[in-house]
Amino acid sequence: MKIPVYFSSAYSVDGGFDTVGKSAVVAHSLSDDSIDGVELLEPRPVHIELLERVHDPDYVQQVLAGRRGQFTEHGTDFVASILASTGGVVAAVESALAHGGFAGSLSSGLHHARYDHDSGYCTFNGLVVGAVRALDVGARRVLIIDFDAHCGGGTASLIERLNDSGVGGIEQVDVSVSSFDNYPSRPGVTCRVVGGGDYLSAIVEALDSVIDPESIDLVIYNAGMDAHENAGGAMGVNTDVIRERESRVFEWAARHDCPVAWVLAGGYSSARFTVNDVARLHRITVEEAARVASTQPKSMITPASATD
Repeated sequence: MKIPVYFSSAYSVDGGFDTVGKSAVVAHSLSDDSIDGVELLEPRPVHIELLERVHDPDYVQQVLAGRRGQFTEHGTDFVASILASTGGVVAAVESALAHGGFAGSLSSGLHHARYDHDSGYCTFNGLVVGAVRALDVGARRVLIIDFDAHCGGGTASLIERLNDSGVGGIEQVDVSVSSFDNYPSRPGVTCRVVGGGDYLSAIVEALDSVIDPESIDLVIYNAGMDAHENAGGAMGVNTDVIRERESRVFEWAARHDCPVAWVLAGGYSSARFTVNDVARLHRITVEEAARVASTQPKSMITPASATD
């Protein structure tokens, strides 16, 4: 019994910005230095029909034609990347829901994307696409936990749009260290921007604020590493804080028997902080998921063979 982590070579575009480049580095790290209880699996590309239920169909078709999106300079490689990586989110969602426990995808570029346009290195909002898929297969309540450095205003706008069309059941808890893409909190969708010194306490408060967590059918966790002080975030959010954050998230989920599908989210390299350094931060999410799963009953570990 192993935790499935979804990755396709199509996720990563050679020479691409970290959003479409770093997943291969993380995958190589997991292959070269494996983590007990974790197995890499290849997902199917996302179904276009599912994308068009979350995003404007005309926008989706323009992306597929290479005319829209954040990384059109990469041509067909970018189109393959966004379909594969969004498919990875869906695969992680399906695995976690079908079998309980934890599953992940080495996907990024998600929470800023709007209904009819890209934003902030995000083309399709895989978080909401995954949540809608979860509702399709029987979930009644899906909670998106967004701990990226930036606010997930794209996700919040899509949740509101779905609510207005009669599709409910998706909530969001958002803690950020940057006001980029901020939005007003409202019932079921909350956003808090804090400084580095208050970060961990805000994380704990956000988790504690979730109403009736035992009724949550699925958590989709946007595990951003750009909150780290060296990866684009706030001073005081160091590696120890990031590890404690990941530990808190997975322990909270296990305590309330909430399946979790997690994704990479932000984390950026620089001259002083390489993409390998970023990959080491992303490994923490996998390590903590595996550690917590190893202490739980077998029902908290998703079979790696589960791809439906």
